[in-house]
Amino acid sequence: MRAAALGLLAVLATALSMPLAVSPAAAQVRVTFVAPERYTDAQNRFGSGLSPRVVLAEMRRLFETLGNQVLAPGQTLDIAVLDIDLAGLDQPSFGAAQGVRVVTDITPPRFRLRYALKERGRTLLAAEEVVSDINFLLRANRLSSGQTFFYEREVLRDWFQARFVQRRPPPG
Repeated sequence: MRAAALGLLAVLATALSMPLAVSPAAAQVRVTFVAPERYTDAQNRFGSGLSPRVVLAEMRRLFETLGNQVLAPGQTLDIAVLDIDLAGLDQPSFGAAQGVRVVTDITPPRFRLRYALKERGRTLLAAEEVVSDINFLLRANRLSSGQTFFYEREVLRDWFQARFVQRRPPPG
């Protein structure tokens, strides 16, 4: 028993004395919300949906998740969110204590963003742009019903693919 314990200690000591392999730094997405109280959808005027605090937390998670899926290790993406306009319009509801968000083909989600993609301190891409898709309802299907921020997620997923995977420049 004592010999087995000494053998295990020797293996552990050998393993701990070996230099650790250095892996490349993981991609990092940093999101800041600039003056969120002035966003198009900053106010939940008719109580139709989530509070602004919850919306911002979900948007942060969405940006970070999508960014980490497409960025290469060692890349850093800084995103300043300048405005958020969720899909649809907040409308009062008749007879209900809360309002409803009515989504139509003329109310796409829209984000105004300023961003910089960096790698090892060097800026690869930096711009300010409005991210939206007037055809956002064409991708709607039965599976989308009930998912929070489905339209916003799809528009941002397309944007991440176009900008950071395919490296298409911003329009204009």
